Amino acid sequence: MEPFTIATGTMDNAQNVFIRVHTDAGFYGVGECSAFPMIVGETQDTCLIMAREFARLWKGHDALDIPARMQQLHDFTAGNTTIKSAFDIALFDIAAKNAGLPLYQFLGGEKREVESDITIGIAGPHSMALKALDFKASGANILKVKLGKNAVEDVARIKQMREAVGKDLKIRIDANQGWNFDEAVFALQALGPYDIEFCEQPMRTWFDDRLPQLMQLSPVKIMADESVFNHHDARKQINSGSCHYINIKMSKSGGILEAKKIHDEAAAKGIACMMGGMLESRIALSAKLHFVYASPNIKFYDMDTCMLGHLQDPCLGGVTYDGYKLNISDEPGIGADASEAFLANCEYYKV
Repeated sequence: MEPFTIATGTMDNAQNVFIRVHTDAGFYGVGECSAFPMIVGETQDTCLIMAREFARLWKGHDALDIPARMQQLHDFTAGNTTIKSAFDIALFDIAAKNAGLPLYQFLGGEKREVESDITIGIAGPHSMALKALDFKASGANILKVKLGKNAVEDVARIKQMREAVGKDLKIRIDANQGWNFDEAVFALQALGPYDIEFCEQPMRTWFDDRLPQLMQLSPVKIMADESVFNHHDARKQINSGSCHYINIKMSKSGGILEAKKIHDEAAAKGIACMMGGMLESRIALSAKLHFVYASPNIKFYDMDTCMLGHLQDPCLGGVTYDGYKLNISDEPGIGADASEAFLANCEYYKV
């Protein structure tokens, strides 16, 4: 992929893993995950190693008992949420195919308009402002801007960007844990006049105890990202008054089963959620769109990963884009698979 820079580092390739889980019913489920080591601590290699272990655990067991199958993985190893998410998605694909339903209907959802933001990676203020103008010209209505390298420069980045695009576009920012407390206070207060929708994860998770204080001092609303991997994290963030919103990602939650628990925990407390992601292809993105359709408390959509410079598309079927709006067919399951031609050039393991 085209190089993409955030506060924690630069990625020039997507470390994705694709799986198929075969059943004795004659069909299989597919799953995909995207390792982002700077955030979740997993790589493509660690995902492949754990995937082979997970596959051995599931042989001969009931694919339709999703909680039991995922509990097997949790009992086997803590963490490893990224590769767990691929296995979770494959199970939901199987369950929906078995029911003859698209996944969103299997989950009790219905289609609605979903318009993604588009993300601008960290660069110089002038370059980022020009990128924002390019996206505006292409029809984007919502910009997500990566910050967190230098608080003073971050303010300059947003100032130039807002002056360039005017007042019509929404701007949301993501510091990816890049600031300390004092830097976060400075940046967020300085950014107050620029009509920022929210700021994702301003500080490292080890400063979570200072988030309630930051919430009081910031004119910009705070969204928890790396601070919330599961519904227990969500409960703690919400109950301590540490966030206005929560970003749900399959690579953090371990898949749809836990993502639903985060969604429901937040919904019960009036905390809206966003659907986010790492660098997944349209395969995992399809599963995420189905989940969004079934999750009314997801109000924000950061579902642009396939538009961020992916130089190859391994997906057959799946999500389509109409500008920045997402759509999908009503095929049973997640409605996406990997191209055999693409897979022919990949590392391959069978258990």
